[in-house]
Amino acid sequence: MNTRNPALRTVITALAPAVWGSTYVVTTHMLPDGHPLFAALMRALPAGVIALLVTRRLPTGSWWWKSLVLGTLNMGAFFPLLFIAAQHLPGGVAATLGAAQPIFVAGLAVWILGERLSRRRMLWGLIGMGAVAMVVLGPGAAIDVTGVVAGLAAALSMATGVVLTKRWGRPEGITALTIAGWQLAGGGVVLIIPALVIDGIPAGIDGRALAGYAWLGVVGALVAYTLWFEGIRRLQVTATALLGLLSPLVAAALGAGIAGERLSPVQIAGFALALVAMVAGQLAASHRAPAIEKKVSPCEPERGNLTV
Repeated sequence: MNTRNPALRTVITALAPAVWGSTYVVTTHMLPDGHPLFAALMRALPAGVIALLVTRRLPTGSWWWKSLVLGTLNMGAFFPLLFIAAQHLPGGVAATLGAAQPIFVAGLAVWILGERLSRRRMLWGLIGMGAVAMVVLGPGAAIDVTGVVAGLAAALSMATGVVLTKRWGRPEGITALTIAGWQLAGGGVVLIIPALVIDGIPAGIDGRALAGYAWLGVVGALVAYTLWFEGIRRLQVTATALLGLLSPLVAAALGAGIAGERLSPVQIAGFALALVAMVAGQLAASHRAPAIEKKVSPCEPERGNLTV
């Protein structure tokens, strides 16, 4: 991610939501049923502990509470809300609600980052959300109030975490892996009591389940969030959020591949339109002035050009 090529940075950052697209398939085919909070805990806490052991860096000063806040928004609250939405809604409806995240990011950037509203990116976010709906919504899509609220809350939670991650930056000398570890550990700590009290430990965790937890934790959390946070730091935040459209697209592609289903012409058109929305969002970002990177002290937020 130290490359000076913005296009290469974008491609590397896009690997994170692409990997997240595998979450639904891994969860449904490898993990024990009926334990979403425990799955969220296993995705966050072990990965956070691994990162802390590798980096050997603990938060200092205000970063203790910042890591807890960001970890709660990006993982501790986001993961369970996502699972609740998936339990109460067809996968297509849940994925469409999740695709609202770039729209939330664009709005929150005005409030938290003090930026002017980018109507162009807001428009591409709406187009992207519509394109995802073309890909994943089926004729039997049902609406459940609890699921809708959970899905929108999940998108809003992570959108807030994304914008605050951009706003606060990171302390001098701290890597993206360290930041990911702090947040994953913080989110995992928040999940311990709810996971053990509400879900409990699943019976009969076999090798297949362990492999699923390992994939979600090591690749889907530790590696993916490291790439994601580095991308948020170096790229413009709303354009980066548009890359999140890859997640439901990859999930739909994997689901179709495993089920042996063929994509309809409408779904193929939706895929193409979503990709256009993502690329257009990045091209719009490239026409703005590049972000100015500035090192900060451990307790001072990163400032500079936070153009959205």
